Amino acid sequence: MKICVLGAGALGCAIGGVLAESGCEVTLVTRNAAHVDAMNREGLCLVEDGVERRVRVHAATDTAALEPMDLVIVLVKSFDTRRVMAMASAVVGPDTVVMSLQNGLGHEDELIAAVGRQRVMAGKTYVGGVLLAPGQVRIGVKDKETLIGELDGTLSFRAQAVAKAFESAGLRCVVSDNILGTMWDKLLVNVATGALAGITGLTYGDLYAVPEIEQTALAAVAEAMAVAQAQGVQLSMTDPRQPWLKASAGLPPQFKTSMLQSLEKGSVTEVDFINGAVVRQGERLGVPTPVNRTLVACIKGIERRLHAA
Repeated sequence: MKICVLGAGALGCAIGGVLAESGCEVTLVTRNAAHVDAMNREGLCLVEDGVERRVRVHAATDTAALEPMDLVIVLVKSFDTRRVMAMASAVVGPDTVVMSLQNGLGHEDELIAAVGRQRVMAGKTYVGGVLLAPGQVRIGVKDKETLIGELDGTLSFRAQAVAKAFESAGLRCVVSDNILGTMWDKLLVNVATGALAGITGLTYGDLYAVPEIEQTALAAVAEAMAVAQAQGVQLSMTDPRQPWLKASAGLPPQFKTSMLQSLEKGSVTEVDFINGAVVRQGERLGVPTPVNRTLVACIKGIERRLHAA
C-alpha cells in the first residue's frame, strides 16, 4: 500500500515508521527540513523500550513532486488542516482514501470540503510518539489501538484494507461502525491529560503521581461525557476514570502529551479542538463545562506568554 503521512511529527513518524517496516511504501511529509534531511540521509530511527532501530522511508517538505497515494493519513495540527489540504492535491487521486487521525473534533468537515465526502474516512489512534531529534522518535505502539471507520457507519472493503495494513505492521486496528462515538472516546482521553500536562509541564510519570491533578482530570472528563450524552453520542466508556487510565496505558513515565510538546516548542496548541470543542458543544447544548473552560483559559494564557517572549 502506498501511504502518505501529512504531518510527520512524532505521531506521524511512529505510525508511518512501523507501516514502512512492514513493507508499505511510506512517504512522510513535514515542514521540518532538518527532520526530512535526517530521515532521507540515515533513515528514520525508532526508539522503543530503549532499543533503537532504523527504517528506510521517503521524506519531503511538501507534496508537489509526489504522486497519488492509496492512503493519505492526515496528522497535521488541527488548525493547519485546511491550509495543508489545499496544497496536497498531488497525492489525492480518484481512488485515494484520506483519513484523519488527528486529536479533537471537526477535521472531517474540512477534509470533505477539500477532497469530497467519498474519499474521506475517520479514525482515532492511541499510539504515542515523542520527537527526540531530527530523524529520531520514541514510539509507543504496543497494545495501543487505532480505530477507523466510514462516516456512514458501513463496514467497507477499503476500511478493512486499511485495517489489514495496520495490523500487518503490528498496529492494533479496529473498524468501527460507530466512528462518531469512537471520536468522542478519543476526545475524552485527550481531555484527561493534554491540557493538564501542558499547564504543569509534567510527563506522565509525574502527572499521574499528583492526586489533585487526577481529580481535575476526572472532572474535565465527566463534563465531556455529559456533553456527548446530551448530543446522543454512544460512548464505549461510562466512568471518567477509564479515559484517564487509558491515556497512559503502555506509555513510559517520560512520555509527553502533544500539547506539552507544542508548548515546549513555542507552538500554538490544539486546545480549541479538544477542551475547546467540549466548551463549544456544551454551550450549544446547555451543558456546563467550567473545568474545561478553565483549562482552555490557562493554555491560552501560556500561549500568549510564549508568543510575547
